[in-house]
Amino acid sequence: MSLYVVRHAKAGSRSRWEGPDDLRPLTKAGRVQAERVVGQLGDVGIRHVVSSPYVRCRQTVEPLAEALRLPVDLSDSLAEGAPLVEVVRLVEKYGDDDVVLCTHGDVVESLLGHAAARDVDLGGDPRCEKGSTWVIDVRAGEFRAARYLPPPT
Repeated sequence: MSLYVVRHAKAGSRSRWEGPDDLRPLTKAGRVQAERVVGQLGDVGIRHVVSSPYVRCRQTVEPLAEALRLPVDLSDSLAEGAPLVEVVRLVEKYGDDDVVLCTHGDVVESLLGHAAARDVDLGGDPRCEKGSTWVIDVRAGEFRAARYLPPPT
């Protein structure tokens, strides 16, 4: 299984946003990044698209899901601050199917820490830029390899 862990694209400033943080949307640049994720991941065999319920995460993967004719499933296990154990359970739920998980920087970092603790080479300093993707090879529930895809330009 390939696990495509996408950090949401560029969103509006947290400090300038006056509404609830879970409703903070992507910026214009973030919407462009989201459209370009389709070019990065549109033909790799993805079978499921799962997102944090936060608007900025949903907006990041909606163009990809639309192109693939897949629904965007929402999961609190990908919400900001979600415990690692919940994220790992979510990964296990999808078994051998290739899946996109769109989430937040803290969750990506937690998942990368989990992979590194299992001797997965993350190529030195693991990056986690907005709009970027980590492709993690998972076999029999074990994290085997990972590679970084920078945000689409």
